[in-house]
Amino acid sequence: MNALAATNRNFRLASRLLGLDSKLEKSLLIPFREIKVECTIPKDDGTIASFVGFRVQHDNARGPMKGGIRYHPEVEPDEVNALAQLMTWKTAVAKIPYGGAKGGIGCDPSKLSVSELERLTRVFTQKIHDLIGIHTDVPAPDMGTGPQTMAWILDEYSKFHGYSPAVVTGKPIDLGGSLGRDAATGRGVMFGTEALLNEHGKSISGQRFVIQGFGNVGSWAAKLISEQGGKIVAVSDITGAIKNKDGIDIESLLNYTKEHRGVKGFDGAHPIDANSILVEDCDILIPAALGGVINRENANEIKAKFIIEAANHPTDPDADEILSKKGVVILPDIYANGGGVTVSYFEWVQNIQGFMWEEEKVNDELKTYMNRGFKDMKEMCKTHSCDLRMGAFTLGVNRVARATVLRGWGA
Repeated sequence: MNALAATNRNFRLASRLLGLDSKLEKSLLIPFREIKVECTIPKDDGTIASFVGFRVQHDNARGPMKGGIRYHPEVEPDEVNALAQLMTWKTAVAKIPYGGAKGGIGCDPSKLSVSELERLTRVFTQKIHDLIGIHTDVPAPDMGTGPQTMAWILDEYSKFHGYSPAVVTGKPIDLGGSLGRDAATGRGVMFGTEALLNEHGKSISGQRFVIQGFGNVGSWAAKLISEQGGKIVAVSDITGAIKNKDGIDIESLLNYTKEHRGVKGFDGAHPIDANSILVEDCDILIPAALGGVINRENANEIKAKFIIEAANHPTDPDADEILSKKGVVILPDIYANGGGVTVSYFEWVQNIQGFMWEEEKVNDELKTYMNRGFKDMKEMCKTHSCDLRMGAFTLGVNRVARATVLRGWGA
């Protein structure tokens, strides 16, 4: 089942639990707007290249739409639709005043020079500048993009609308980016893990963790969890996988990966088959890479008692059923990886106020939001006698449905 089918399925299950009528259900599912534009640029060698840019704006009942812009060669429309929809529910679960969006450009950023990427970003912004905005749709970085991409979008947008730092989040600090944003998703994963374990009378300290993916989210989660006394026994990234049953020294690994651009060859652990990372013996598994990695083929082999979904849609519905029967507790993506969009919201608030916060305030507020989100999700679990995934979906869908009806859009 692809990401869109799985997301639609979870939405419909939540809708039935909430007793939404079919008309309202349909209006919540259909995207507000889908944008597709041609972006033509001169390349450094003088040739002309064309790329397709897109933006799916899913829902704006609760506020401006929010979501990442990715640069990737295989931009799959269904996946983008699914991720835009997930952002709608994710922002509602976090109780921040946004809707959901997602977008990007079908390109391979590794094959473009910095100046070509800048030209491409500026042309894309020219094509969509009247469809995004501080109170309309606020983009952020995603796969293949980063703070520099956001800086180019901000500059190009400002040529049309005046200086507008709040039009994008995930910016460089010098252009109004927020302190703590870089670590935010990983820190949110740590706070969510802490809340879940506390519920089960446990703490992070002494638990054995396996982390699939050692990019921004996985590496920050590993660093913060190890600082809390968690033992990271195995880690993988695109270069390979490593294991040390006594615990990997995360500080040393972070220094190693900065220099060698991957975990492969790190001498503080031994190499293992990257395909076996998800089924390694541990207490807590954190998939922090791609979607659909936990499926019916490997679900029965998973030894973890808890799964924290740091990636978007890492567990497909078949695996959900198998793991549920095994008694594995899954902390769902629309709650677990919400730290990033929550601190993006803080950045947007700081830009609108023109008043920047200290990092300690950012981290304290994030903890408050993550703890409140967990409590609200658990309340929905009790109300509807459901698991955490349905608790999160019913929470998010209910908040969006109520806003839709209150605005008179549900008729």
